[in-house]
Amino acid sequence: MNYQEVGLDSIDCRILEVLQKDGRLSNAELSERVNLSASACHRRVQRLEKDGFIAGYVALVDPRKIGRKTTVFVEITLSGQSDEVLSGFERAVALIPDVLECHLMAGSADYLLKVVAEDAEDFARIHRRHLAGLPGVQTLQSSFSLKQVRQTTALPI
Repeated sequence: MNYQEVGLDSIDCRILEVLQKDGRLSNAELSERVNLSASACHRRVQRLEKDGFIAGYVALVDPRKIGRKTTVFVEITLSGQSDEVLSGFERAVALIPDVLECHLMAGSADYLLKVVAEDAEDFARIHRRHLAGLPGVQTLQSSFSLKQVRQTTALPI
């Protein structure tokens, strides 16, 4: 992608790369890493935030440390494709705290969910209490992750 088309130059790209790896850097540390004065670096970061390139800052919590050792991917097929059915499903799934991601899909499933649970028994509880009762659901197909091979939140820039 030509990042200049979206208003980014090479320094902006470097700032985004560095912040994606360590969002807790001080402005002074960031400015050193991107070889820019602290004031110029601060102005650029503020612009990147204002323009929406930086959507926010978070602490990434290790799910295993809080007892969420099991990741399950759930393919969901709905009974219909009307705006009413899709919207009702999306509103309801957004209220389930165990669902980390929900994607509207092209292909055999309508939605793909990423769910975290303590273990298989906990996932059964989530399935019974939340997933099975989602509006418009025709079928649910769950796949348990055996091992996370790669995980990143950093986008390629």
